[in-house]
Amino acid sequence: MVSHKEFVGAGKQPGLQVWRIENLDLKPVPKALHGNFFTGDAYLLLYTTSAPSYNIHMWLGDECSQDESGAAAIFATQLDDFLGGGPVQYREVQNYESNTLLGYFKSGIKYQKGGVASGFQHVVTNDMNVKRLLHIKGRRAIRATEVDMSWSSFNKGDCFIVDLGKNIYQWCGSECNRFEKLKAAEVAIDIRDNMRNGRGQLHIVEEGHETAEILEALGPKTEIAPGVADDDKADTSNRKKGALYMISDASGSMKVTAVAQSSPFKQAMLSPEECYILDNGPDKNIFVWKGPKANMAERKAAMSAGQQFIKDKGYAQRTQIQVLPAGGETTLFKQFFSDWRDKDETTGPSKAYTIGRIAKVAQVPFDASSLHSNKTMAAQHGMVDDGKGKVQIWRVENGDKVPVDPSSYGQFYGGDCYLILYSYRVGGREQHIIYTWQGLKCTQDELAASAFLTVQLDDSMQGAPVQVRVTQGQEPPHLMSLFQGKPMIIHTGGTSRKGGQSQAAGTRLFHIRQSSSHATRAVEVEASASNLNTNDVFVLKSSNALFVWRGTGASDEEMEAAKHVVGFLGGSPSQVSEGKESGDFWSALGGKKEYQTSKSLQNVVKPPRLFGCSNKTGRLDVEEVPGDFTQSDLATDDVMILDTWDQIFIWIGNEANAVEKTGAPKIAKEYVDSDPSGRGGLPITTIKQGAEPPTFTGWFQAWDSKMWETDPLERIRCRF
Repeated sequence: MVSHKEFVGAGKQPGLQVWRIENLDLKPVPKALHGNFFTGDAYLLLYTTSAPSYNIHMWLGDECSQDESGAAAIFATQLDDFLGGGPVQYREVQNYESNTLLGYFKSGIKYQKGGVASGFQHVVTNDMNVKRLLHIKGRRAIRATEVDMSWSSFNKGDCFIVDLGKNIYQWCGSECNRFEKLKAAEVAIDIRDNMRNGRGQLHIVEEGHETAEILEALGPKTEIAPGVADDDKADTSNRKKGALYMISDASGSMKVTAVAQSSPFKQAMLSPEECYILDNGPDKNIFVWKGPKANMAERKAAMSAGQQFIKDKGYAQRTQIQVLPAGGETTLFKQFFSDWRDKDETTGPSKAYTIGRIAKVAQVPFDASSLHSNKTMAAQHGMVDDGKGKVQIWRVENGDKVPVDPSSYGQFYGGDCYLILYSYRVGGREQHIIYTWQGLKCTQDELAASAFLTVQLDDSMQGAPVQVRVTQGQEPPHLMSLFQGKPMIIHTGGTSRKGGQSQAAGTRLFHIRQSSSHATRAVEVEASASNLNTNDVFVLKSSNALFVWRGTGASDEEMEAAKHVVGFLGGSPSQVSEGKESGDFWSALGGKKEYQTSKSLQNVVKPPRLFGCSNKTGRLDVEEVPGDFTQSDLATDDVMILDTWDQIFIWIGNEANAVEKTGAPKIAKEYVDSDPSGRGGLPITTIKQGAEPPTFTGWFQAWDSKMWETDPLERIRCRF
């Protein structure tokens, strides 16, 4: 078996690894630059889940050479081989990436001109001599494409980033809407924090209010073109249009035989001795399924069989190909079968959904001890190390930073802002991260002061630290891991300063959930039974009682974390198991109410999916939110569809227009009725922004019912 030296560390840790094809060899891309692609190059990506299971992506830039794309295909096959033939393989083409790939990069994919042939390298830099223009497109799948540095590249309907190194300007066209501005701001923050190592000033500029520096860089301003509509989105009903073919043989002449001309199919049609192509051409998808007992040569030729099939059918070059081993079928593939059953679905309570070899693989715990030996720790876990370095925390007070007593490290109050300096050693060198944590109830002055103090602290350390700004409720796993075995405890309001502590509520409820990297967070939520969740642990304190409530899907680690919350609140708790609650428990919560009891969350083999319905382009289209979604993915100027497999929700944003409101129920019905797996007739629940029931909010961790009381755009601007 051919094995590249880069494969030695491949798939050893959960998370993302990225290589570029350079001179027909593999070169790793630095972690801070994951999501940046040169359009003249080809890349290989490996995503490893904690099960472990694997996704291999071969990414091809618009201008990459035939040799490079050939080399990427060979390395993808070798890596698949090296990992035992179990990975799912994806062929990705610039601008038409799969949702799986886009989900790894929540702050968007960035395309840069050039490539290895023209001497362009992937380096994290404090270089302040940059001069480039990025065009930001998309509301959910965000893409930032480098375009010519000229006014002719602009249009009124989109956001652009004028990156001048020291100053990074987000330019917003007059026809561009609030949600697009919000998403573009996330890209700008990512450029500053990762590509520029936290250096550089961010500014928002509206069309017509350009600064002298922008005019100097771009020359005299010319007429700006009107906004243009995006490419057509695939229609949801396309999922009906599937055909199934059997492929053989590996002798060199591949034969394709039709098995069924239209879906839904029966699982029994797939013989373990053969390989198959599921053709979903109208949706620009081709799936190649490898039978576990098919001959080796056929299984190895799966990706090239898919590519040949696209050529023979005359399909567009951008058609996506997924190669699936038996046991590693994706949700998209399985929905074409009316009777699909996974063998031994054993994904344990509150464990992340994993694809591939679910039955055969014991859950491998996140192993913090091996972090130092593997530099490319998961982009998704965001873990630079095991969190055992040195931690210093200050609270922002009267425009200055005041040290927090180490005994209360890990306690955060919504009325405060904090600076957390984390120092750790890698290969003898000291590295630093500054986390700026901003509470949802802190004042505008404190927000401004926290940003200023972060820059000041950064400057005092010669600009070496990485800066990470964190909004309450969106804490990354690495920050949560700094408190070593103790949960990060987040109090709704109040402040931790002496004498300034506002009175806590008489009844308090803390929601405890573990992240995929095993760090836990306890978030204070409104003390109402509707906030309970069958998959988690809750601590409830009233004026005369203290309860620890364990949902059926909760983990032992979440119970362990509850002890710390109890220790902080004081008192001796009564243990309550879901379904065995006393009258006292319910009355402390103001009465029994409906809450999230879906076991689908506990035993997620089919992850929930979130779609946005928008007619911003002039006609109603539907687009899936890639990756793990959060409450902030709900666009207030759209209608969203949440598919939780046994129920469909239509969520109507306050600023959604009439076309979206009337069109969404029709789309939701069509979406369910066209599902080949026969889910027609599922309940469809329509809910309004601000009046969400627990059956909906339970799919989002630490749902914040007051999130929309402040303008999301203003909130993100505070991070500038």
